[in-house]
Amino acid sequence: MLENFAEHGELNEVVKNCVGKACDLLDAGLPLYPNDFRRKHEAGPVHAEYEALGEEELEALDTVFELAGRMMSSRSFGKVIFFHVMDRTGRLQCYAEKSLLGDDAFAAFKKLDVGDIVGVKGRLFRTRTGELTLRCESVRLLSKSFRALPDKHSGLTDVESRYRQRYVDLVMNPRAREIFRKRSLIVREFRRFMEDSGFMEVETPMLHALAGGAAAKPFVTHHNALDIDLYLRIAPELYLKRLIVGGMERVFEINRCFRNEGIDTRHNPEFTSCEFYWSYATYEDLMDFTERLFAHIAMKVCQSTVITYQGQQIDLTPGRWKRMSYHQALEEVGGHKPEFYTDMEAVRAYLRSRGEKFMESEGIGKLQSRLFDLDVEAKLVQPTFIYAYPAEISPLARRNDANPDITDRFEIFICGCEYGNAFSELNDPVDQRLRFEAQVEAKAAGDDEACPLDNDYLRALEYAMPPTAGEGIGIDRLTMLLTDEPSIREVLLFPLLRPEA
Repeated sequence: MLENFAEHGELNEVVKNCVGKACDLLDAGLPLYPNDFRRKHEAGPVHAEYEALGEEELEALDTVFELAGRMMSSRSFGKVIFFHVMDRTGRLQCYAEKSLLGDDAFAAFKKLDVGDIVGVKGRLFRTRTGELTLRCESVRLLSKSFRALPDKHSGLTDVESRYRQRYVDLVMNPRAREIFRKRSLIVREFRRFMEDSGFMEVETPMLHALAGGAAAKPFVTHHNALDIDLYLRIAPELYLKRLIVGGMERVFEINRCFRNEGIDTRHNPEFTSCEFYWSYATYEDLMDFTERLFAHIAMKVCQSTVITYQGQQIDLTPGRWKRMSYHQALEEVGGHKPEFYTDMEAVRAYLRSRGEKFMESEGIGKLQSRLFDLDVEAKLVQPTFIYAYPAEISPLARRNDANPDITDRFEIFICGCEYGNAFSELNDPVDQRLRFEAQVEAKAAGDDEACPLDNDYLRALEYAMPPTAGEGIGIDRLTMLLTDEPSIREVLLFPLLRPEA
Protein backbone atom coordinates (compact mmCIF):
# COMPACT_ATOMS: atom_id res chain seq x y z
CA MET A 1 0.00 0.00 0.00
CA LEU A 2 2.75 2.45 0.92
CA GLU A 3 4.27 2.52 -2.56
CA ASN A 4 1.11 4.27 -3.82
CA PHE A 5 2.01 7.42 -1.88
CA ALA A 6 4.34 9.59 -3.91
CA GLU A 7 5.69 12.11 -1.42
CA HIS A 8 8.90 11.50 0.46
CA GLY A 9 10.72 12.87 3.51
CA GLU A 10 9.13 13.65 6.83
CA LEU A 11 5.61 13.39 5.47
CA ASN A 12 6.22 9.76 4.69
CA GLU A 13 6.58 9.00 8.39
CA VAL A 14 3.05 10.23 8.91
CA VAL A 15 1.86 8.27 5.90
CA LYS A 16 3.66 5.14 7.08
CA ASN A 17 1.97 5.35 10.47
CA CYS A 18 -1.47 5.80 8.89
CA VAL A 19 -0.86 2.99 6.42
CA GLY A 20 0.25 0.70 9.22
CA LYS A 21 -2.96 1.33 11.13
CA ALA A 22 -4.98 0.84 7.96
CA CYS A 23 -3.32 -2.53 7.37
CA ASP A 24 -4.14 -3.57 10.93
CA LEU A 25 -7.78 -2.67 10.34
CA LEU A 26 -7.84 -4.67 7.10
CA ASP A 27 -6.24 -7.62 8.85
CA ALA A 28 -9.03 -7.43 11.43
CA GLY A 29 -11.58 -7.68 8.61
CA LEU A 30 -12.69 -4.04 8.82
CA PRO A 31 -13.10 -2.21 5.48
CA LEU A 32 -11.49 1.22 5.07
CA TYR A 33 -14.28 2.65 2.89
CA PRO A 34 -17.63 1.02 3.70
CA ASN A 35 -20.83 2.50 2.33
CA ASP A 36 -23.58 1.02 4.49
CA PHE A 37 -23.79 3.59 7.32
CA ARG A 38 -26.84 5.86 7.09
CA ARG A 39 -26.66 9.13 8.97
CA LYS A 40 -29.89 10.18 10.66
CA HIS A 41 -28.80 13.27 12.64
CA GLU A 42 -26.46 16.26 12.28
CA ALA A 43 -24.41 18.03 14.92
CA GLY A 44 -25.87 21.53 14.55
CA PRO A 45 -29.54 20.54 14.91
CA VAL A 46 -28.67 18.22 17.80
CA HIS A 47 -27.06 21.12 19.66
CA ALA A 48 -29.93 23.45 18.79
CA GLU A 49 -32.59 21.07 20.07
CA TYR A 50 -30.91 19.52 23.10
CA GLU A 51 -28.32 22.03 24.36
CA ALA A 52 -30.75 23.50 26.89
CA LEU A 53 -31.73 20.14 28.44
CA GLY A 54 -30.39 19.17 31.83
CA GLU A 55 -28.67 15.89 32.67
CA GLU A 56 -31.82 14.18 33.91
CA GLU A 57 -33.78 15.27 30.83
CA LEU A 58 -31.07 13.89 28.56
CA GLU A 59 -31.05 10.58 30.42
CA ALA A 60 -34.82 10.34 29.95
CA LEU A 61 -34.50 10.62 26.17
CA ASP A 62 -35.28 7.45 24.28
CA THR A 63 -33.44 8.57 21.13
CA VAL A 64 -30.39 6.83 19.70
CA PHE A 65 -28.50 9.38 17.62
CA GLU A 66 -26.60 8.39 14.48
CA LEU A 67 -24.14 10.98 13.17
CA ALA A 68 -21.27 10.97 10.70
CA GLY A 69 -18.42 13.35 10.06
CA ARG A 70 -14.71 13.99 10.31
CA MET A 71 -12.91 13.23 13.56
CA MET A 72 -11.29 16.54 14.51
CA SER A 73 -9.73 15.72 17.89
CA SER A 74 -8.94 12.79 20.12
CA ARG A 75 -7.98 12.69 23.80
CA SER A 76 -7.22 9.29 25.26
CA PHE A 77 -7.49 8.48 28.97
CA GLY A 78 -6.66 4.78 28.83
CA LYS A 79 -9.98 3.00 28.57
CA VAL A 80 -11.85 6.19 27.70
CA ILE A 81 -11.44 8.47 24.66
CA PHE A 82 -13.06 11.84 24.05
CA PHE A 83 -13.21 13.06 20.44
CA HIS A 84 -15.09 15.56 18.29
CA VAL A 85 -16.97 14.77 15.10
CA MET A 86 -17.54 17.63 12.64
CA ASP A 87 -20.13 17.71 9.87
CA ARG A 88 -21.41 20.55 7.68
CA THR A 89 -23.53 21.93 10.54
CA GLY A 90 -21.01 21.93 13.39
CA ARG A 91 -19.22 19.74 15.92
CA LEU A 92 -20.36 17.34 18.60
CA GLN A 93 -18.20 15.88 21.35
CA CYS A 94 -18.26 12.09 21.53
CA TYR A 95 -17.23 9.69 24.28
CA ALA A 96 -15.92 6.17 23.63
CA GLU A 97 -15.53 3.76 26.55
CA LYS A 98 -13.96 0.31 26.31
CA SER A 99 -16.55 -1.29 28.57
CA LEU A 100 -19.38 -0.04 26.34
CA LEU A 101 -17.83 -0.67 22.91
CA GLY A 102 -16.19 -3.99 23.76
CA ASP A 103 -12.54 -4.97 23.56
CA ASP A 104 -12.32 -5.58 19.81
CA ALA A 105 -14.28 -2.49 18.77
CA PHE A 106 -12.34 -0.29 21.20
CA ALA A 107 -9.03 -1.67 19.91
CA ALA A 108 -10.15 -0.93 16.34
CA PHE A 109 -11.21 2.57 17.34
CA LYS A 110 -7.74 3.25 18.76
CA LYS A 111 -6.38 2.59 15.25
CA LEU A 112 -8.29 5.58 13.90
CA ASP A 113 -6.63 8.95 13.33
CA VAL A 114 -7.75 12.53 13.56
CA GLY A 115 -8.96 13.32 10.05
CA ASP A 116 -10.75 10.01 9.51
CA ILE A 117 -14.43 10.07 8.58
CA VAL A 118 -16.46 8.10 11.13
CA GLY A 119 -20.03 7.12 11.87
CA VAL A 120 -21.12 7.16 15.51
CA LYS A 121 -24.22 5.89 17.26
CA GLY A 122 -25.26 6.53 20.84
CA ARG A 123 -27.18 8.56 23.39
CA LEU A 124 -26.67 12.07 24.71
CA PHE A 125 -25.40 12.98 28.16
CA ARG A 126 -23.63 15.90 29.76
CA THR A 127 -20.05 15.71 31.05
CA ARG A 128 -18.86 17.08 34.38
CA THR A 129 -17.88 20.29 32.60
CA GLY A 130 -21.40 20.58 31.19
CA GLU A 131 -20.61 19.81 27.54
CA LEU A 132 -23.29 18.04 25.51
CA THR A 133 -21.74 14.72 24.51
CA LEU A 134 -22.65 11.54 22.65
CA ARG A 135 -21.89 8.34 24.55
CA CYS A 136 -20.94 6.01 21.71
CA GLU A 137 -22.51 2.59 21.48
CA SER A 138 -20.62 2.06 18.22
CA VAL A 139 -17.95 3.85 16.19
CA ARG A 140 -17.30 2.89 12.56
CA LEU A 141 -14.62 4.01 10.17
CA LEU A 142 -16.27 5.30 6.98
CA SER A 143 -13.26 6.73 5.14
CA LYS A 144 -9.57 6.50 6.03
CA SER A 145 -7.35 9.58 5.89
CA PHE A 146 -3.67 9.04 5.14
CA ARG A 147 -2.55 12.62 5.72
CA ALA A 148 -2.38 14.49 9.00
CA LEU A 149 -4.51 17.58 9.36
CA PRO A 150 -2.67 20.82 10.21
CA ASP A 151 -2.40 21.94 13.81
CA LYS A 152 -5.89 22.86 15.01
CA HIS A 153 -4.78 26.26 16.34
CA SER A 154 -2.81 27.51 13.33
CA GLY A 155 -4.46 25.59 10.47
CA LEU A 156 -2.86 26.23 7.10
CA THR A 157 -0.77 29.31 7.83
CA ASP A 158 0.66 29.70 4.32
CA VAL A 159 -1.84 31.71 2.26
CA GLU A 160 -1.03 30.04 -1.05
CA SER A 161 -1.39 26.61 0.56
CA ARG A 162 -4.85 27.62 1.76
CA TYR A 163 -5.90 28.49 -1.79
CA ARG A 164 -4.16 25.51 -3.37
CA GLN A 165 -5.49 23.02 -0.81
CA ARG A 166 -8.88 24.58 -0.27
CA TYR A 167 -10.20 21.18 0.81
CA VAL A 168 -7.92 21.34 3.86
CA ASP A 169 -8.63 25.02 4.45
CA LEU A 170 -12.37 24.30 4.58
CA VAL A 171 -11.83 21.50 7.10
CA MET A 172 -9.66 23.59 9.41
CA ASN A 173 -10.93 27.14 8.93
CA PRO A 174 -14.47 28.03 10.11
CA ARG A 175 -14.01 31.49 8.61
CA ALA A 176 -13.51 30.01 5.14
CA ARG A 177 -16.64 27.91 5.48
CA GLU A 178 -18.61 30.96 6.59
CA ILE A 179 -17.41 33.02 3.61
CA PHE A 180 -18.65 30.44 1.14
CA ARG A 181 -21.90 29.94 3.02
CA LYS A 182 -22.48 33.68 2.64
CA ARG A 183 -21.44 33.59 -1.01
CA SER A 184 -24.11 30.98 -1.66
CA LEU A 185 -26.63 33.15 0.18
CA ILE A 186 -25.61 36.22 -1.87
CA VAL A 187 -26.17 34.39 -5.15
CA ARG A 188 -29.48 32.98 -3.93
CA GLU A 189 -30.77 36.37 -2.80
CA PHE A 190 -29.51 38.07 -5.95
CA ARG A 191 -31.46 35.54 -8.01
CA ARG A 192 -34.53 35.88 -5.78
CA PHE A 193 -34.52 39.68 -6.06
CA MET A 194 -34.26 39.53 -9.85
CA GLU A 195 -37.05 36.98 -10.16
CA ASP A 196 -39.28 38.90 -7.75
CA SER A 197 -38.68 41.99 -9.93
CA GLY A 198 -40.02 40.22 -13.00
CA PHE A 199 -36.73 39.15 -14.60
CA MET A 200 -36.31 35.75 -16.23
CA GLU A 201 -33.06 33.84 -15.84
CA VAL A 202 -31.45 32.68 -19.08
CA GLU A 203 -28.23 31.03 -20.24
CA THR A 204 -26.15 32.23 -23.17
CA PRO A 205 -23.05 30.75 -24.80
CA MET A 206 -19.65 30.60 -23.10
CA LEU A 207 -17.88 30.00 -26.42
CA HIS A 208 -18.02 32.99 -28.74
CA ALA A 209 -16.94 33.38 -32.34
CA LEU A 210 -16.26 37.05 -31.53
CA ALA A 211 -15.04 38.35 -28.17
CA GLY A 212 -17.47 41.21 -27.65
CA GLY A 213 -19.49 42.95 -24.96
CA ALA A 214 -16.58 44.47 -23.03
CA ALA A 215 -13.12 45.95 -23.42
CA ALA A 216 -10.94 43.00 -22.42
CA LYS A 217 -8.43 40.47 -23.72
CA PRO A 218 -10.03 37.07 -24.38
CA PHE A 219 -8.83 33.52 -23.95
CA VAL A 220 -8.58 31.70 -27.27
CA THR A 221 -9.43 28.06 -27.87
CA HIS A 222 -9.98 25.90 -30.96
CA HIS A 223 -12.93 23.77 -31.96
CA ASN A 224 -11.66 20.72 -33.80
CA ALA A 225 -14.86 19.61 -35.53
CA LEU A 226 -15.56 23.04 -37.04
CA ASP A 227 -11.85 23.87 -37.33
CA ILE A 228 -12.36 27.39 -36.01
CA ASP A 229 -10.90 29.46 -33.20
CA LEU A 230 -13.32 30.45 -30.47
CA TYR A 231 -13.11 32.73 -27.46
CA LEU A 232 -14.17 32.16 -23.88
CA ARG A 233 -16.69 34.89 -23.32
CA ILE A 234 -15.61 38.16 -21.80
CA ALA A 235 -19.25 39.23 -21.28
CA PRO A 236 -22.74 37.91 -22.12
CA GLU A 237 -24.00 41.38 -23.09
CA LEU A 238 -24.49 41.05 -26.83
CA TYR A 239 -26.35 37.75 -26.55
CA LEU A 240 -28.60 39.04 -23.78
CA LYS A 241 -29.51 42.08 -25.88
CA ARG A 242 -30.36 39.78 -28.78
CA LEU A 243 -32.95 38.29 -26.40
CA ILE A 244 -34.33 41.77 -25.73
CA VAL A 245 -34.77 42.16 -29.49
CA GLY A 246 -36.65 38.85 -29.42
CA GLY A 247 -39.18 40.20 -26.92
CA MET A 248 -37.81 38.77 -23.67
CA GLU A 249 -38.15 42.14 -21.99
CA ARG A 250 -36.44 41.43 -18.65
CA VAL A 251 -33.61 38.91 -18.60
CA PHE A 252 -30.67 38.15 -16.35
CA GLU A 253 -27.79 35.70 -16.27
CA ILE A 254 -25.52 34.73 -13.38
CA ASN A 255 -22.51 32.97 -14.79
CA ARG A 256 -18.78 32.92 -15.48
CA CYS A 257 -16.80 35.33 -17.66
CA PHE A 258 -13.15 34.97 -18.65
CA ARG A 259 -10.59 37.71 -19.27
CA ASN A 260 -6.96 37.11 -20.12
CA GLU A 261 -5.66 39.80 -17.80
CA GLY A 262 -3.51 40.20 -14.72
CA ILE A 263 -4.15 38.69 -11.30
CA ASP A 264 -4.31 40.82 -8.17
CA THR A 265 -6.48 41.25 -5.08
CA ARG A 266 -9.43 42.41 -7.20
CA HIS A 267 -8.99 40.40 -10.40
CA ASN A 268 -9.11 36.72 -11.28
CA PRO A 269 -9.07 35.55 -14.91
CA GLU A 270 -12.40 33.79 -14.43
CA PHE A 271 -15.07 35.52 -12.39
CA THR A 272 -18.79 35.47 -11.74
CA SER A 273 -21.08 38.32 -12.65
CA CYS A 274 -24.76 39.00 -13.08
CA GLU A 275 -25.85 40.90 -16.16
CA PHE A 276 -29.45 41.98 -16.59
CA TYR A 277 -31.40 43.93 -19.19
CA TRP A 278 -34.65 45.78 -18.72
CA SER A 279 -36.77 47.00 -21.63
CA TYR A 280 -38.39 50.44 -21.42
CA ALA A 281 -36.10 51.50 -18.56
CA THR A 282 -33.20 53.96 -18.40
CA TYR A 283 -29.87 54.03 -16.58
CA GLU A 284 -31.52 56.30 -14.00
CA ASP A 285 -34.08 53.58 -13.26
CA LEU A 286 -31.16 51.20 -12.75
CA MET A 287 -29.63 53.50 -10.13
CA ASP A 288 -32.73 53.20 -7.95
CA PHE A 289 -32.98 49.47 -8.69
CA THR A 290 -29.32 48.91 -7.75
CA GLU A 291 -29.72 50.67 -4.41
CA ARG A 292 -32.65 48.40 -3.54
CA LEU A 293 -30.79 45.29 -4.77
CA PHE A 294 -27.67 45.94 -2.67
CA ALA A 295 -29.78 46.80 0.38
CA HIS A 296 -31.84 43.62 0.02
CA ILE A 297 -28.76 41.39 -0.20
CA ALA A 298 -26.98 43.21 2.65
CA MET A 299 -29.99 42.75 4.91
CA LYS A 300 -30.15 39.02 4.15
CA VAL A 301 -26.41 38.46 4.58
CA CYS A 302 -25.41 41.03 7.23
CA GLN A 303 -28.80 41.85 8.80
CA SER A 304 -28.14 45.54 8.16
CA THR A 305 -27.66 47.99 5.31
CA VAL A 306 -24.79 49.59 7.24
CA ILE A 307 -21.76 47.32 7.12
CA THR A 308 -18.07 47.51 7.97
CA TYR A 309 -15.50 46.86 5.28
CA GLN A 310 -11.82 46.93 6.20
CA GLY A 311 -12.45 49.29 9.07
CA GLN A 312 -14.72 51.65 7.09
CA GLN A 313 -18.41 51.95 7.88
CA ILE A 314 -20.29 51.69 4.60
CA ASP A 315 -23.93 52.78 4.29
CA LEU A 316 -25.82 50.86 1.59
CA THR A 317 -29.21 52.28 2.60
CA PRO A 318 -31.28 53.32 -0.45
CA GLY A 319 -31.37 57.08 -0.87
CA ARG A 320 -27.94 57.60 0.72
CA TRP A 321 -25.85 56.70 -2.32
CA LYS A 322 -23.95 59.56 -3.92
CA ARG A 323 -24.44 60.49 -7.58
CA MET A 324 -21.74 62.41 -9.41
CA SER A 325 -20.97 62.99 -13.07
CA TYR A 326 -17.71 61.71 -14.51
CA HIS A 327 -16.26 65.17 -15.11
CA GLN A 328 -17.57 66.43 -11.78
CA ALA A 329 -15.61 63.60 -10.13
CA LEU A 330 -12.45 64.57 -11.99
CA GLU A 331 -12.87 68.09 -10.59
CA GLU A 332 -14.18 67.58 -7.05
CA VAL A 333 -12.46 64.30 -6.17
CA GLY A 334 -9.48 64.26 -8.53
CA GLY A 335 -8.69 67.96 -8.15
CA HIS A 336 -8.40 68.60 -11.90
CA LYS A 337 -9.85 71.69 -13.57
CA PRO A 338 -11.76 71.50 -16.87
CA GLU A 339 -9.12 73.47 -18.70
CA PHE A 340 -6.62 70.77 -17.72
CA TYR A 341 -8.56 67.54 -18.32
CA THR A 342 -9.81 68.77 -21.72
CA ASP A 343 -6.25 69.64 -22.87
CA MET A 344 -4.89 66.49 -24.49
CA GLU A 345 -1.23 67.52 -24.35
CA ALA A 346 -1.47 68.63 -20.73
CA VAL A 347 -3.08 65.32 -19.76
CA ARG A 348 -0.46 63.34 -21.67
CA ALA A 349 2.34 65.22 -19.91
CA TYR A 350 0.71 64.59 -16.53
CA LEU A 351 0.26 60.89 -17.22
CA ARG A 352 3.91 60.57 -18.27
CA SER A 353 4.95 62.26 -15.03
CA ARG A 354 2.96 59.61 -13.14
CA GLY A 355 4.64 56.78 -15.01
CA GLU A 356 1.57 55.87 -17.06
CA LYS A 357 2.01 54.31 -20.49
CA PHE A 358 -0.50 55.00 -23.25
CA MET A 359 -0.81 54.90 -27.03
CA GLU A 360 -0.51 58.11 -28.99
CA SER A 361 -3.74 57.18 -30.79
CA GLU A 362 -5.78 57.42 -27.59
CA GLY A 363 -8.33 60.22 -27.59
CA ILE A 364 -9.12 62.59 -24.76
CA GLY A 365 -11.85 60.31 -23.39
CA LYS A 366 -9.44 57.38 -23.00
CA LEU A 367 -6.84 59.67 -21.43
CA GLN A 368 -9.41 61.03 -19.00
CA SER A 369 -10.23 57.45 -17.96
CA ARG A 370 -6.58 57.05 -16.97
CA LEU A 371 -6.84 60.26 -14.91
CA PHE A 372 -9.93 58.83 -13.24
CA ASP A 373 -8.15 55.58 -12.40
CA LEU A 374 -5.19 57.44 -10.93
CA ASP A 375 -6.80 60.22 -8.97
CA VAL A 376 -10.48 59.48 -8.39
CA GLU A 377 -11.37 55.81 -8.02
CA ALA A 378 -9.49 55.07 -4.79
CA LYS A 379 -11.14 58.06 -3.08
CA LEU A 380 -14.72 56.90 -3.68
CA VAL A 381 -15.43 55.23 -0.35
CA GLN A 382 -19.17 55.50 0.24
CA PRO A 383 -21.46 53.97 -2.42
CA THR A 384 -21.28 56.26 -5.43
CA PHE A 385 -22.73 56.29 -8.92
CA ILE A 386 -20.38 57.96 -11.40
CA TYR A 387 -22.39 58.75 -14.53
CA ALA A 388 -22.04 60.51 -17.91
CA TYR A 389 -18.98 58.67 -19.22
CA PRO A 390 -17.25 59.82 -22.43
CA ALA A 391 -18.61 58.13 -25.57
CA GLU A 392 -15.08 57.16 -26.61
CA ILE A 393 -14.81 54.64 -23.76
CA SER A 394 -18.46 53.51 -23.90
CA PRO A 395 -18.91 51.81 -27.29
CA LEU A 396 -22.18 50.07 -26.38
CA ALA A 397 -23.89 52.86 -24.42
CA ARG A 398 -26.51 55.32 -25.67
CA ARG A 399 -25.33 58.87 -26.27
CA ASN A 400 -26.84 61.54 -24.06
CA ASP A 401 -29.53 63.49 -25.90
CA ALA A 402 -28.25 66.86 -24.69
CA ASN A 403 -24.53 66.13 -25.15
CA PRO A 404 -23.56 63.42 -27.67
CA ASP A 405 -19.96 63.39 -26.45
CA ILE A 406 -21.08 61.62 -23.27
CA THR A 407 -23.26 58.58 -22.67
CA ASP A 408 -26.09 57.62 -20.34
CA ARG A 409 -23.84 55.31 -18.37
CA PHE A 410 -22.81 54.84 -14.75
CA GLU A 411 -20.40 52.73 -12.75
CA ILE A 412 -20.73 51.77 -9.07
CA PHE A 413 -17.83 52.50 -6.72
CA ILE A 414 -17.51 51.48 -3.07
CA CYS A 415 -14.31 51.62 -1.00
CA GLY A 416 -12.26 52.57 -4.04
CA CYS A 417 -13.39 49.59 -6.12
CA GLU A 418 -15.76 49.24 -9.06
CA TYR A 419 -18.73 46.94 -8.43
CA GLY A 420 -20.84 47.37 -11.52
CA ASN A 421 -21.31 49.00 -14.89
CA ALA A 422 -24.63 50.07 -16.42
CA PHE A 423 -26.10 52.18 -19.17
CA SER A 424 -29.03 52.98 -21.31
CA GLU A 425 -28.32 50.69 -24.24
CA LEU A 426 -27.40 51.92 -27.67
CA ASN A 427 -30.18 50.64 -29.91
CA ASP A 428 -29.45 52.71 -33.04
CA PRO A 429 -27.83 50.23 -35.49
CA VAL A 430 -26.21 53.01 -37.55
CA ASP A 431 -24.55 54.62 -34.54
CA GLN A 432 -23.56 51.18 -33.24
CA ARG A 433 -21.89 50.33 -36.56
CA LEU A 434 -19.92 53.57 -36.47
CA ARG A 435 -18.82 52.84 -32.89
CA PHE A 436 -17.77 49.32 -33.84
CA GLU A 437 -15.78 50.68 -36.78
CA ALA A 438 -14.02 53.11 -34.44
CA GLN A 439 -13.17 50.16 -32.20
CA VAL A 440 -11.80 48.23 -35.16
CA GLU A 441 -9.54 51.19 -35.95
CA ALA A 442 -8.40 51.32 -32.33
CA LYS A 443 -7.58 47.60 -32.43
CA ALA A 444 -5.59 48.11 -35.63
CA ALA A 445 -3.68 50.89 -33.86
CA GLY A 446 -2.67 48.51 -31.06
CA ASP A 447 -5.57 48.48 -28.57
CA ASP A 448 -5.97 44.73 -27.99
CA GLU A 449 -8.97 45.32 -25.69
CA ALA A 450 -11.05 47.06 -28.37
CA CYS A 451 -14.33 45.42 -29.42
CA PRO A 452 -14.63 43.65 -32.80
CA LEU A 453 -17.33 44.45 -35.34
CA ASP A 454 -20.21 42.01 -34.79
CA ASN A 455 -22.36 41.93 -37.93
CA ASP A 456 -24.93 39.53 -36.49
CA TYR A 457 -25.48 41.79 -33.50
CA LEU A 458 -25.92 44.74 -35.86
CA ARG A 459 -28.43 42.68 -37.83
CA ALA A 460 -30.32 42.01 -34.60
CA LEU A 461 -30.47 45.75 -33.86
CA GLU A 462 -31.83 46.32 -37.36
CA TYR A 463 -34.92 44.34 -36.29
CA ALA A 464 -35.37 47.07 -33.61
CA MET A 465 -34.44 46.77 -29.97
CA PRO A 466 -36.74 48.65 -27.59
CA PRO A 467 -35.30 51.35 -25.32
CA THR A 468 -33.43 49.27 -22.76
CA ALA A 469 -31.19 49.65 -19.72
CA GLY A 470 -28.59 47.03 -18.83
CA GLU A 471 -26.21 46.41 -15.95
CA GLY A 472 -23.47 44.03 -14.88
CA ILE A 473 -22.48 43.47 -11.24
CA GLY A 474 -19.50 41.45 -10.03
CA ILE A 475 -20.61 38.68 -7.66
CA ASP A 476 -17.06 38.07 -6.41
CA ARG A 477 -16.51 41.70 -5.43
CA LEU A 478 -19.96 41.92 -3.86
CA THR A 479 -19.02 38.87 -1.78
CA MET A 480 -15.75 40.55 -0.77
CA LEU A 481 -17.72 43.59 0.39
CA LEU A 482 -20.31 41.66 2.41
CA THR A 483 -17.77 39.30 4.02
CA ASP A 484 -15.19 42.02 4.76
CA GLU A 485 -12.48 40.35 2.68
CA PRO A 486 -9.77 42.43 0.92
CA SER A 487 -8.73 39.76 -1.60
CA ILE A 488 -10.82 38.15 -4.32
CA ARG A 489 -8.96 34.88 -3.72
CA GLU A 490 -10.64 34.57 -0.31
CA VAL A 491 -14.08 34.43 -1.93
CA LEU A 492 -13.21 32.03 -4.77
CA LEU A 493 -13.16 28.37 -3.87
CA PHE A 494 -10.39 27.67 -6.36
CA PRO A 495 -8.60 30.83 -7.53
CA LEU A 496 -6.20 30.48 -10.43
CA LEU A 497 -2.66 29.70 -9.26
CA ARG A 498 0.57 28.87 -11.01
CA PRO A 499 0.86 25.06 -11.21
CA GLU A 500 3.03 23.39 -8.58
CA ALA A 501 6.47 22.29 -9.72
